[in-house]
Amino acid sequence: MQRMEHWQSRLDELARRHGVPGAVLGISSPGWSGVAATGVCNSRTGAAVRPDSVFHLGSITKVFLTTAIMRLVQDGRLDLDKPVSAVLPELALGDAEVTDRVSLRHLLTHTSGIDGDVFVDTGRGDDCIARYVAQLADVAQNSPLGATWSYCNSGFSLAGRVVEQVTGQVWDAAMKDLVFDPLGLADTLTLPEDALLRSTAVGHTVEDGRTIPVRQWQLPRSIGPAGLIASTVSDLLTFARLHLDGGGELLTTSSVEQMQAEQVRVDAKYSLADTWGLGWMRLAWDGQTLIGHDGSTIGQQSHLVMLPSQGLAVALLTNRRTPHLYEDLFREIFAELAGVEMARQPVPPAEPLGLLPTDYVGVYERAGQRTEVVIDDGKPVLRVTTLGKLAEYVSDPVEELPMVAFEPDVYLVPLTGSDHWLPVSFYTLADGSPYLHFCGRASARRL
Repeated sequence: MQRMEHWQSRLDELARRHGVPGAVLGISSPGWSGVAATGVCNSRTGAAVRPDSVFHLGSITKVFLTTAIMRLVQDGRLDLDKPVSAVLPELALGDAEVTDRVSLRHLLTHTSGIDGDVFVDTGRGDDCIARYVAQLADVAQNSPLGATWSYCNSGFSLAGRVVEQVTGQVWDAAMKDLVFDPLGLADTLTLPEDALLRSTAVGHTVEDGRTIPVRQWQLPRSIGPAGLIASTVSDLLTFARLHLDGGGELLTTSSVEQMQAEQVRVDAKYSLADTWGLGWMRLAWDGQTLIGHDGSTIGQQSHLVMLPSQGLAVALLTNRRTPHLYEDLFREIFAELAGVEMARQPVPPAEPLGLLPTDYVGVYERAGQRTEVVIDDGKPVLRVTTLGKLAEYVSDPVEELPMVAFEPDVYLVPLTGSDHWLPVSFYTLADGSPYLHFCGRASARRL
């Protein structure tokens, strides 16, 4: 417990330093585990964060869904490589060939090419995911099937619909039966009415220099399979141990190994991860391979990173989106507990490279975002416009970010309101089509 007293102190200090209202840290290692909590769930009410407080997991949901799918694969009820249309004969996507050929493996590895940020609210009814999938017929394909890696929320909602069809249950109930209940995750949930019964964190945002609670707690229910699970850090660590300890009674060793093995390499440099497994991000830190996933939702951020070679899992749940608490805390934890140095994010070179992205000037677009590369008065600028439903969740839908050359095909732009830098990579597909990669998403250049 002395170890957790130290990390409690570090969590308290770093959360204050980075302006995070509330957070919970969990560490699980062979022989010991612990939880530390700090701050408030809601700055308006002052309710304290408890070790058992519920936070949004955001996109960590995707690994829970993949776990459920692997259980169905083990039972012979699903096949990762058969077309999804074999289960959903009514499926219609924006591209007929993709409709006929897209598989669960494509969906779980973000290689379907389906435009990924289609945040359409199809209501609160039990048919909301079916209705969401139906409207994908009107969504243009972002890239050819299997041609490149691009983070795709839409694909996981589609995968959730496959689970509904096979189990005959709504996604929420299927997840309880396949994952939550068998693991004893009593405080893991998908619906806001269940969150009301617990100590629950509310997301926060910064407006006019003040950190205030957000005005909406959860994304539309139709996005459930991509990011609506909420949980405690203890439940999340129990889930992590399933994948560190060989699958227990839920997954076969083969299923665990398939999920963690490299399935696809990310084309763009310095993206969310180096390679991707089934559901899992695969990270390369200090010569070691780690697996994990992050989650960002309305004013909340979550992180789960595991080092399988040492049986170590570290989870952090916060109610304000900022990268700094995670980076500072996890860098210390993995260095001290595992002797592993966390990879560092790229920063602008000390001496300017003197490069201009003249070959990349133009408009790049996908469903949730239009990105323009312009040269204004001799200086490169990235103009980012958030589109559709996503625009409702940001304070300013149009941002103009200065671009700094990092490598010939990679530029850096500042994350608004911080000293954090985000990479913008340019590359071409096998057929020569030009693409921009930003925030984990691939966008085609529009002629």
